[in-house]
Amino acid sequence: MSKVELSDKTQKILKRIRKKYKVGFSPLNVRDLKLQFLQVNDLEHLLQGKDPFANVQEFPFWIKLWEASMVLAHVVASMPAKENQTLLELGAGMAAPGLVAAGVGYDVTLSDYESHILDFERVSAAVNGFDDVKFRMLDWLSPPELEPFDRIIGAEILFREEFFAPLLNVFKKYLKDDGEIYMAHDMRRQSVPKFLDLAQKDFKIGVQKQVLTNDEGEKITVLINRLVKK
Repeated sequence: MSKVELSDKTQKILKRIRKKYKVGFSPLNVRDLKLQFLQVNDLEHLLQGKDPFANVQEFPFWIKLWEASMVLAHVVASMPAKENQTLLELGAGMAAPGLVAAGVGYDVTLSDYESHILDFERVSAAVNGFDDVKFRMLDWLSPPELEPFDRIIGAEILFREEFFAPLLNVFKKYLKDDGEIYMAHDMRRQSVPKFLDLAQKDFKIGVQKQVLTNDEGEKITVLINRLVKK
């Protein structure tokens, strides 16, 4: 893609980010889309050896582009938007699936729970020329009033059981009656079956698996779930 000149507002956001993090732009290639996203470069320093599956309370999940996020990005790319279709990404973090959704025609809203995460998302959307993407602080415990969406997506969003019921409420509140939810998670995440057991009371649930190899040569199995209202 051609280089996009960032607005003064976006440049100020980027400057604010660079005061706290070492960052750079990384390529994001999904099918025919060639995008860029803003990424933290000093991950090892920030993570300090924390295990994301052992200590979910402390691990900053938003800071890494997870394998599940890339799998979900490919899922989204395989179903380009029909006219005026809306999509909400929950816990967007680096927002790879949401950026891809914007690239294939969705009216996208990216959401997260801290302002600095939304700043990363704003810069990534701007550098790709996605000026119509919306950004929302979204507390699952007290979700704001929003128009319902055609699709809701989320990668690696199931990590604390106390948020399962609030997340189900978010799904029911924000999904159109004929809408779809797509989630992607590393199969090692023990919380997934527990959440799906709760969700099956209100949703029909489909499941697929995809195995991929990460940069360390480790095989990762990603679960993709599709939920529709009963």
